[in-house]
Amino acid sequence: MTEQEARLRLSAICSQAEHCSHEMVEKMRRWGVAEEAQARIMEYLTTNRFVDDERFARAFAIDKIKYNKWGRRKVEQAMWQKHIDSDIRQRVLDDISEDEYMAVLRPLLKSKRKSIRAANEYELNTKLARFGISRGFSFDQIRRCLGDDVTGMTGLDIEYTDGEYED
Repeated sequence: MTEQEARLRLSAICSQAEHCSHEMVEKMRRWGVAEEAQARIMEYLTTNRFVDDERFARAFAIDKIKYNKWGRRKVEQAMWQKHIDSDIRQRVLDDISEDEYMAVLRPLLKSKRKSIRAANEYELNTKLARFGISRGFSFDQIRRCLGDDVTGMTGLDIEYTDGEYED
């Protein structure tokens, strides 16, 4: 593939959806574009704002939190895998409020609770905490959703009666 073809193709790809610079470099590498040409193409793409890692990171984080129901840690790890600079990652993730994470986590834990089989409250809370952590939420956020009282369920409005949990 020639440099001109690669530049036009990547410009078209970037105008359809957000992409990070690492994705574009990987595409060019797979297409066999020379390294000098890759540098010129990336210069063109960034100068003309086809590729903007911060803009990509913002859209990526919002989408993953809103649609995939991910927490901060999982989003951060995914951005690290996409080679987003740590300064950009921190800025983007710091701009997302704690309330936004909690608005995702509460209904997520509440719906997950319905499918969990547990012998007692402790086992239920342990399974919910593991689930929340696997989604990238912090233990503090999970604990706040579950509540700090003895039943551990105030944040979900769930009561424990006779070995059965009810809403």
